[in-house]
Amino acid sequence: MSDAAMARTMTAAPTVGSEPVHPVVVPYPAPEMATAQLQAALARAKVSGKPVLLDFGGNWSPDCWALSGVLAVPAVSAWIAQNFEVVLINVSRRTTNMDLGRNYGVEISGMPSVLIVSADGKLLNANNVEALSVASKMTPQAVVDQLAAWGKLN
Repeated sequence: MSDAAMARTMTAAPTVGSEPVHPVVVPYPAPEMATAQLQAALARAKVSGKPVLLDFGGNWSPDCWALSGVLAVPAVSAWIAQNFEVVLINVSRRTTNMDLGRNYGVEISGMPSVLIVSADGKLLNANNVEALSVASKMTPQAVVDQLAAWGKLN
């Protein structure tokens, strides 16, 4: 890991308030892309020192749409890009890519489930990976605040 990556600190989370955002209805790429995208993100993390944000979900889930809507807000997407390497993992209807969660000792059940993995491959938020599985009932700010709290675990 580079010296710059070792000295990395999380930037301040944006203020987005509580007004609803537009959901993204098809946020997840084809399921077969997950493994390659995860490997690429882990490689980038080793250089950047950023944690990897693994977003497990399905294009059928309103809570996944809500989370993706928050992540699409320009201030949030810029902040996410500064602080995380992101992988959107399509689990279809919980029939695909579930092994990727198990690789970190997590059984994915709630959608979305978000795993934060350090640049050296350690799961940082093992106790609350399903915190955003009710994203459609959360304010956008609450979603950002949860992501910021996870980012500080790195």
